[in-house]
Amino acid sequence: MRALFVAGVAVFAAIAPAFAAVLAPNEIQATFFTGQPFTASATNIKYKMVFTADGKMTREPAAKSGAKSEGTWKLTKDGFCTTWKGSKANCYRVESAGDNKWLVKKGTASVATWTK
Repeated sequence: MRALFVAGVAVFAAIAPAFAAVLAPNEIQATFFTGQPFTASATNIKYKMVFTADGKMTREPAAKSGAKSEGTWKLTKDGFCTTWKGSKANCYRVESAGDNKWLVKKGTASVATWTK
């Protein structure tokens, strides 16, 4: 009986990430697009990100690597899209990944981790 319980817990732990909570567009806006800075980590570079309610955004590297930039954002039915200055639009969804941690995903790939 105990072995069955342990096996069940192991299976749940293996599939639990598949059930990560996806934030609805209004939750993304209420959590991140408020004008308050948060941290984004992508490709071993950390940025201070600020998304304002008027659809504008900025990023500033936390260290010497990475580029400062600005752009625009908009909500979509599944998440949000960004257009950084000089780049084309990209669309994402956000999934919770623990306390004050979220994964930004494009398709099935995680492209950034946001923390507050």
